[in-house]
Amino acid sequence: MGVNLGDLVPKTKVDLKTLSGKIIAIDAYNALYQFLAIIRQPDGTPLKDRSGRVTSHLSGLFYRTCNLLEMGIKPIYVFDGVPPEMKEAEIMRRSKIKEAADAKYAKALREGKIEEARMYAQMTSRLKDYMAEDSKKLLSRMGVPWIQAPSEGEAQAAHLTKRGDADYCASQDFDSLLFGAPRLLRNLTISGRRKLPRKRVYVEITPEIVEMSRVLEELGVTHDQLIDIGILVGTDFNPDGIKGIGPKTALKLVKKYGTLERVLENIKGAEFPVDPKEIKEFFLRPEVTDDYTLAWRDPDVDGIIDFLCGEKDFSEKRVHRALERAIGGMKKAKARTTLDSWFG
Repeated sequence: MGVNLGDLVPKTKVDLKTLSGKIIAIDAYNALYQFLAIIRQPDGTPLKDRSGRVTSHLSGLFYRTCNLLEMGIKPIYVFDGVPPEMKEAEIMRRSKIKEAADAKYAKALREGKIEEARMYAQMTSRLKDYMAEDSKKLLSRMGVPWIQAPSEGEAQAAHLTKRGDADYCASQDFDSLLFGAPRLLRNLTISGRRKLPRKRVYVEITPEIVEMSRVLEELGVTHDQLIDIGILVGTDFNPDGIKGIGPKTALKLVKKYGTLERVLENIKGAEFPVDPKEIKEFFLRPEVTDDYTLAWRDPDVDGIIDFLCGEKDFSEKRVHRALERAIGGMKKAKARTTLDSWFG
């Protein structure tokens, strides 16, 4: 779900090409779910290999990563670890949504409502263990670093950005801000022309940057208070938030009373599945690791072809073409880096 701060935070649209040379820590699960939802047949069926295993996530991961490398961007993928116990309610909520979508998807297929079937199919996406392992294997062969987070991938990506090991963390969710990310990049994996559900209307989705310093300045709050706003609205650890309180109301309450504790003293009916102090503590001090190595290597072309084309039934011609573009972009980026170093 992620915290709903979209109506509050200022955003700046950006052309990805202007981020050449930048390092981006990507919330891997967030990206893979996007690929699983979007990359499907017209009736909602995901891409599969000859053994029946889903490959939509690999298709998105490979071609999107090649695009980033072609632009001279250096991605790092951060994978989720063990979710905190207090996320159980959100996990159960998502599971129920998928089960309901499964039934609606099957019904739409039986009735021949193809467009409706595809819409429901996108809501049924599940990230299985083999998908994460296949993704890591592909990234290793592409020479792209990945990190196994001990807990939440967004927290680890934000940590990399705070340490200066990445210039941006990338996710669709605004939780990265609550975890303290200085710079958040959204729409990295879904940018482009997208069709609106149930409408013959297409919209252009462009990447956008959210800067923590600008958010705090324009809202007139501290990072602690931003977390308080998120908790009032609802996070992955208290998905329902407080009934009747949206982002704008939450902002007004926090600015009026100063702290979450004082807000809760002055409103009625506030119930939480876990202690809100625990939620705030997790955002302030999440479980992260410094045990990682960041190195970008030349792609193992033969290894990628063996894996994607030999095992996963990808088009060898398309894979070769994408790799040629990626390698060309990497060479240009290296040349620019060398020139920059030479001229200081």
